[in-house]
Amino acid sequence: MALVSLSLPSSCASNRLLAPSSPPSSRTGLPAAGSGSLALPAGRRGVQWRAPVSLSSFSSFLPSFFKSNKGKEDEEKKAARLKEELLAAMAPLDRGAEATPEDKDRVDQIARQLEEASPAKDPLKSDLLNGKWELLYTTSTSILQPQRPKFLRPNGTIYQAINTDTLRAQNMETWPYFNQVTANLVPLTSRRVAVQFDYFKIFSLIQIKAPGSGKGELEITYLDEDLRVSRGDKGNLFVLKMVDPTYRVPL
Repeated sequence: MALVSLSLPSSCASNRLLAPSSPPSSRTGLPAAGSGSLALPAGRRGVQWRAPVSLSSFSSFLPSFFKSNKGKEDEEKKAARLKEELLAAMAPLDRGAEATPEDKDRVDQIARQLEEASPAKDPLKSDLLNGKWELLYTTSTSILQPQRPKFLRPNGTIYQAINTDTLRAQNMETWPYFNQVTANLVPLTSRRVAVQFDYFKIFSLIQIKAPGSGKGELEITYLDEDLRVSRGDKGNLFVLKMVDPTYRVPL
C-alpha cells in the first residue's frame, strides 16, 4: 500500500481540536466553497464542525523508523562479519595454547570490536546465556596448561555451563582428566557476576570441597544465540559456542 503526502487547506491548521464551520449555502445546504468543513448528515440541525487533520507527525516518524531499521541491519551485518573474522583467527591456535603474542593481540582486537556490536545489552537477563557452551579460545594458562607436554594438556573438549535462574555454573574438562568444578554466581551488574567455586571433581569421581579462596569474577561482553565472549577479573579472554541450551547445572 503506497504512502502519499497530502496537501491540506490552510484552514485545517487550527490548534483547536474542533472548530465551528462557516454557515451552509442557502441554495445547497452545503458548506460554502473553500470553508474546509465537514457537513453533518442531512436532517441534522445546528452548528457544522470541521476536524483538522495533520500528517506531519506521521510523516516525520517514517524517516526515523527506516533509519532505526537500517541501523539495526548494519549492526547485525557488522557482528556477522566480525564473528567470521574471529573464528578464522582462532581456528589454528589450539584454543589459544599455540597463540603467539601477535595472535593474542589480533584475537583480542577483533573480540573488542565484536563486543561493541553485542545484541544482548543485559546478558544476565537473557535466556540466550543458559545452557552448555564449548570453549573455543582462552588466554587462561590455568586452563590451557601450555607449560605441559602436549599429551598431558586437556586435549578433549572443554565446556562451561551457566543457568541464570539458579545462579549456578560448571566447568567440565573431557579427555584425559575429566575434571569438573561447580560454582555459585552472585550478580554484580547486568553483565558481571562474582564466582564462588564450591566443589571440584577429579576424574569426574572424587569430589573435593573448594577452598574459600576459589573465587573470581566473570563479565559477559558479547552474547547471541550461538556465540559468547567473556572476560575474567584477571584479564583473561574466553570465547565459547553454544552446544546445548537445555543443559542444567547440578544444584
